[in-house]
Amino acid sequence: MLEKFNGIIYLVVFLIHFIGFAYYGFRCVFQTKSFLNQYGMHDTGAGIVRFFGSIFIGSTVMAIYVGFIRPNGLEATWAFFNLIFLQNLSAFIVGFYSTKINKLGHTDKTSDEAIYAPLFLTILSAVLCYGLADKIYV
Repeated sequence: MLEKFNGIIYLVVFLIHFIGFAYYGFRCVFQTKSFLNQYGMHDTGAGIVRFFGSIFIGSTVMAIYVGFIRPNGLEATWAFFNLIFLQNLSAFIVGFYSTKINKLGHTDKTSDEAIYAPLFLTILSAVLCYGLADKIYV
């Protein structure tokens, strides 16, 4: 298993990254009301929050498949890892724009989490793309 991830470090990075995805997916889809309340959003935003969460859940399920079930493991999964990186980078850029520039819908509950969580995930996914390059770009 460790050789599939080029050692323990990249396995841990993989796990941390996709546990983060699973956390946000779960919160958005199954704890929607508390998620909305945490950020001061109206209940009418539930549909789009659940849609947002479904993307995290889909990516997490795919990560479980390529990381632990797929016979070839991570080999030739560059498209998946690059898509995850681009999603994270886009979320960071949009989060920065929404929090620091546009500020539409800001309330007293608005936080910089929309910047820092995607930034952290972007860094983790970049580390995975770099560290697993010999596997994913086969």
